[in-house]
Amino acid sequence: MPGPILARLASPAGAVDAALPPVDFAEFFGNDHPVELEVGSGKGLFLANAARANPGRNYLGVEIAKKYARLAAERLARQGIANAKVWAADIREVLGRRIPAQSLRAVHVYFPDPWWKKRHRKRRVFTAELLAQIARTLQPGGELLVASDVEEYFGLIRELIAASPAFHERPTPEVKQPEHPLDYLTNFERKYRLEGRPVYRAEYDYRPAAGS
Repeated sequence: MPGPILARLASPAGAVDAALPPVDFAEFFGNDHPVELEVGSGKGLFLANAARANPGRNYLGVEIAKKYARLAAERLARQGIANAKVWAADIREVLGRRIPAQSLRAVHVYFPDPWWKKRHRKRRVFTAELLAQIARTLQPGGELLVASDVEEYFGLIRELIAASPAFHERPTPEVKQPEHPLDYLTNFERKYRLEGRPVYRAEYDYRPAAGS
């Protein structure tokens, strides 16, 4: 199994063992650098680019599809990237059971599956419950960054975040032009931008009220 896939933290089915304690990130990564988490890491393009550009930070990608988690891990291994790891598991279980409170410097949610059919919308990952867990695990002064190619879903995500006074939206981030064929946020962004489709983005600072 590729090195960065963390089989010791999840069962072979990718389910999180609730009996295990929250992760000690200093032990997990072997240092005390700030930790950023990506919800749905896909094939790992964001993890690889971000970790290579920011060696003083640690990155954890959580991907429910074991096939893609393996591909992401292989990408990190090929490039010799040691400050990013992939966890094959359900993010809803990971955030609720294994991530310590106020342990994350940033959370990235890029191109979550829109689940188009009405009867499937309950499967959408970005919900009020997920946002509550993001707020629990983010450090004060941390960041939440989101992107989607689906305007309706993006609007719902922004509404959910706007309902929480602890999240403060920043000005719309500038879209940089790629400097090489893999200089994109994710593989999905690369595909959509090459097709000329719009990408919607938002960034937030997490500033909870004192004592909350």
